[in-house]
Amino acid sequence: MIITIPKGGYVPSFNYADSITESGAPPTSESDSAEKREPVAHHRSTAWGANDSRRLWIWYALPAGAALLAVAAFVQVPLKSFLASPQTAMADATPPKVLVERFRNASGADDVSDIAEGLRDEIIGQLVKFKDIVVIANLPATNSEVQEPRYALQGSVRIEDNRFRSLVRLVRRADGAVVWANNYDGDVRHGVFHIQEDTAQRIASTVAQPYGTIFQMDAGALAKEPLEGSFDSYACTLAYYSYRMTMDSHSHGAARDCLQRATLGYPNDATEWALLSLTYLDEFRFRFKLGAPLSPAPLQLAADAARRAVSIDPQNARALQAFMLVSFFENDIDTALRAGAAAYAANPNDAEVAGEYGLRLSMSGKWQSGCELVSSAVNKGAGPKGYYEVGMALCAFMRGDLQAAELWSRMSDLEYNPMHRLVLLAIVGAAGKVDEGRKEQDWLQSNAPVLMKNVRKEVSMRLQRSEDQERFFAGLKASGTFVSSSDTPASNQ
Repeated sequence: MIITIPKGGYVPSFNYADSITESGAPPTSESDSAEKREPVAHHRSTAWGANDSRRLWIWYALPAGAALLAVAAFVQVPLKSFLASPQTAMADATPPKVLVERFRNASGADDVSDIAEGLRDEIIGQLVKFKDIVVIANLPATNSEVQEPRYALQGSVRIEDNRFRSLVRLVRRADGAVVWANNYDGDVRHGVFHIQEDTAQRIASTVAQPYGTIFQMDAGALAKEPLEGSFDSYACTLAYYSYRMTMDSHSHGAARDCLQRATLGYPNDATEWALLSLTYLDEFRFRFKLGAPLSPAPLQLAADAARRAVSIDPQNARALQAFMLVSFFENDIDTALRAGAAAYAANPNDAEVAGEYGLRLSMSGKWQSGCELVSSAVNKGAGPKGYYEVGMALCAFMRGDLQAAELWSRMSDLEYNPMHRLVLLAIVGAAGKVDEGRKEQDWLQSNAPVLMKNVRKEVSMRLQRSEDQERFFAGLKASGTFVSSSDTPASNQ
């Protein structure tokens, strides 16, 4: 075997030694190229694709080379062809490296040094759960070819009279600019381990989660550089989250095209496959906002990409999130909730995962546990502004608190998705606010007429229990909205 790793990368290319030509390039054929372009087969599995991975592992389980061959099974694009492809990626678009420096003992006591070191170790452990960054514990002594970390996380620990305080900041190493800083307090009588874990989780969520501090800093660089022709994986990650902030057809198309190229250039990147799946899925679930035609094709493409992502990395929280959402809209609710639980267990600090899992739990009828997670996501500032607020509106509506439901609904971004307007319409209808209901109806008839013709089907795709559906429909009917009658909920397919 010839195993080649590109400088600055981590995705290896595998080739048999006797198939390498004199120029060093592996031979290709039209059949090979066709095979690479063939979509991933769609297999429904209650174990979210793990069965296929286990069979692959058993088949290649040789004592000395099992891990390498398992990785090689997924590599479809030779390194030679990837390097030869035109790229105009951003100069600073590789996944950001974050150096976690040793935390300073601000008290001077010897035992505080141990606590500070323990906090640093805990932060490293929490940060590595996020797959979009690279965490550096120690810089190599001398190696000029190693890319320098873009950010440094610095901090100090002070303990006085049982009071714990840690000051933490994120520094951009290129110019020393402090891009984020905060302090965390605690009482050591509640347990040092508890304080370290809680502080580390809060720091990791703030710094590394989608739409968090690092994303906000790096998204600015993406806005200054053209995306066309680039399929750098991190640039495409930024493009995806930037699209979700705006939710318009142009940014959606740019993110989709970028991710399609990225998955060709980096076929082993589970996160890119997951984001591609979510992008396809949005053409199905957000089609009224994106202007996409009603078609089962995007859902099928999303399912293929999600299963590919999970087969590459069954512990990747973003891959499991994508599989959860695909399964939910395929009406396989049990599989969706198992995938969501696995995603949340893989990275409970990722508020995006927690929020989406909370929404699926809620809409499946598990309102108490689901709404707690949605509330947590809102508190952590997860998702596009106003996205999870509509979930809080539904939570309040289902428990009968119409005043809170309307407040939450108006806090959500009503322009983000016509479904947000539909939620507000049901709420004001149930509250007997005829004038407000008429205003929302007029907006929906003008901006999403197809949605208004298929209200029962669209709501039934999201609210799984018949009693929840009927409560929602009752609010719509009270506002004067026509809802077609049906003995059974509409199918998602």
